[in-house]
Amino acid sequence: MLAYPACIEKNDDAFLVTFPDLENIVASGITVEEAVQNAEEALSGCLASDFERNFNIPDPSDISGKHIHLIAVAPHVAVAIMLRKLRADKSQAEIARKLNIAYQVYQRLENPRKANPTVKTLEKIARVFGKRVELGFV
Repeated sequence: MLAYPACIEKNDDAFLVTFPDLENIVASGITVEEAVQNAEEALSGCLASDFERNFNIPDPSDISGKHIHLIAVAPHVAVAIMLRKLRADKSQAEIARKLNIAYQVYQRLENPRKANPTVKTLEKIARVFGKRVELGFV
């Protein structure tokens, strides 16, 4: 799971959410639960946009504390980010060849708006990178 630490603090009549690792994302909510839900949407939307514009996506820090909550990135966005980080300096065409799939198919896997890989595809990709897939529900 890809998740970023967020600081959730009471601010007047609402809860304000800020991300120490991502200063351009802010969310709020009347309740903590609403603030977390709004933060998840803001985080995933901003990361997808930044990713598509080839901005650097920082790794989540390990900040902890009283007001710190981990906010999960939507799976379709997280997969694209993790694949690009795993690929590093290799080309998409090179990875596609290793997976024995068309370049365009791999290209879609790294697009958060188009990616919809099956678990079997994720397992195949993980093997190419010497990793394994772990799933869980929270």
